[in-house]
Amino acid sequence: MPKVTDGSEDHIFHFSRGVSSHNNPAASDHELKTFFFPFLLSRFTLYAVDTRGRHSELSTVTLRTACPLVDDSKAEEIADKIYNLYNGYTSGKEQQTAYNTLMEVSASMLFRVQHHYNSHYEKFGDFVWRSEDELGPRKAHLILRRLEKVSSHCSTLLRSAYIQSRTETMPYLFCRSEEVRPPGMVWYSILKDTKVTCEEKMVSMLRNTYGESKGR
Repeated sequence: MPKVTDGSEDHIFHFSRGVSSHNNPAASDHELKTFFFPFLLSRFTLYAVDTRGRHSELSTVTLRTACPLVDDSKAEEIADKIYNLYNGYTSGKEQQTAYNTLMEVSASMLFRVQHHYNSHYEKFGDFVWRSEDELGPRKAHLILRRLEKVSSHCSTLLRSAYIQSRTETMPYLFCRSEEVRPPGMVWYSILKDTKVTCEEKMVSMLRNTYGESKGR
C-alpha cells in the first residue's frame, strides 16, 4: 500500500461561522444559527449573527492547515507548454504567452510546474535559468518571487512523485439555539447552551494526496 498524506500538518479542523437567518421567514426572531464547516484556511474570524443582525464578539484563529489544491495533470501540461515556448527562437509573442501563463497560475501550481519542467527538461537548462534567459531578468524575477509564498511544508509535498485529487465526504454540525443572546457573547458560548440542538450533515470536499507511488 503506497504511503500518502493529505497535506495536513496536524489535524483536520472544524470552525463555526455565524449565518443570519433573515432570509428564512419561518425563523424565529430570537433564532440564532451557527454552522460548523471543515475548511482549509490558515487564518479566519469566527462570530455569530442573529436574525436582527447583531454580531457576537470576534475571535481570530490561525491554524496550520493543508496545502492549496493543485491539478497535477494541468501542471504537467503547462510545463510542456512552457518548454515548447522556450525551445528554439522565442519571439516576443511567445515570450508574452509564457509570461502570462506562468503569472496566471497559483503559487502552488507554479511550484509544481517548475517541478515537472525540471523533471523532464532539466538537461536543456533548469526552469529558473531558462526563464531568465528567455524572458529576461525582470519578468523572470516577477514569476520566480511568487514561489516564495509556498511554505517549506508545502514545497516538500509539491516535490512528491505523484499528486492525486479526490473528493471526500466530511461531516459538519448544524447547531441552533432559540434563546436570545446578550451583547458581547462569543461564538463558542452557544456550545455551552443546554437548549442548543445540533444535527450532523455531510459536505463533499476536493483534496490532494501526495506519495512516491500512485495510490489506488
